[in-house]
Amino acid sequence: MDINRYTPSYGIKHKHMIRLADYSTEELFEILYATKVMKGKFIAHEDTRILNGVTVALLFGDTSLRTRSALEIGIRQLGGVCVNLPYNENDMNAGENIKDIVNVISRYGVGALVTRGISQSELEEFCAVSEIPIINSTNESYIPIQCICDLFTVWERKGRLEGLKLAYVGKGTNNAASLVTGAIKCGLDVAVATPKQFALDGAVLDAARQYGNIFVTENPAEAVKNADIVYTDSYNYHFALSAEEREILKPYQVNNTLMSYAARGANFMHSLPAGRGVEVTADVIDGKYSLVLEQGENKLHTIKALLALLIKE
Repeated sequence: MDINRYTPSYGIKHKHMIRLADYSTEELFEILYATKVMKGKFIAHEDTRILNGVTVALLFGDTSLRTRSALEIGIRQLGGVCVNLPYNENDMNAGENIKDIVNVISRYGVGALVTRGISQSELEEFCAVSEIPIINSTNESYIPIQCICDLFTVWERKGRLEGLKLAYVGKGTNNAASLVTGAIKCGLDVAVATPKQFALDGAVLDAARQYGNIFVTENPAEAVKNADIVYTDSYNYHFALSAEEREILKPYQVNNTLMSYAARGANFMHSLPAGRGVEVTADVIDGKYSLVLEQGENKLHTIKALLALLIKE
């Protein structure tokens, strides 16, 4: 399906945003079009205070910089109020009940709950009992917001999604799982190159293959060949690599040699934070074909679009 031939209604059926596998292509397009609207209004300095009086709670069990900043700023730009809730595994181990947490929070007039670092199994428990929307900003399995932001950035830069080739190279992270799912649903061809020690979850690949072509290899040059977008992710975020693991991943570094296999004018993407000289060289990530700053910028507009679509007054 071609996003440029799609007519948005600016509405989605899902209450929660936990993983992109739950969303149809049409729903992803709705979010992408809403992101486009939000960015247009931001650039034009138009009033977007559509969530006046709405409180959005952040339940973060993990550190965050860009995502937290984009959330707090975006919620304020929408006219809402952001509150940070304490979350600690010790509380859960001491007997806190997920149903009690969610039900009490909703009685405080909270319009949505955004989580980070909450396990997939716990998130599913949250969603099963929650009357308010729950948005997974990231956990060990998925990063749906980042993927939508990235797809919007590609659409904005390339003018289309359908028929483009995206090559993901490196470590099969949660980011890669979301990216492959979202990209294939939006009509991109996807190639994945990872060492077998850091392979992407086979169940994720099998589910994504229902929607399009995915080429999987251990050879990064094969994956990147004729790619329009080359994407990699941090190797060290939260978990430091051993010397042996660094050697395994060394051939997957995105550098000018690897980029030379891509299509002419191919763009580089990375969700940040980045290890310059590790998974990518400085001349690539800081070069003229890098989209990392646009990705960071567009996270704000993606978050605002999601909140606007999911929160029902």
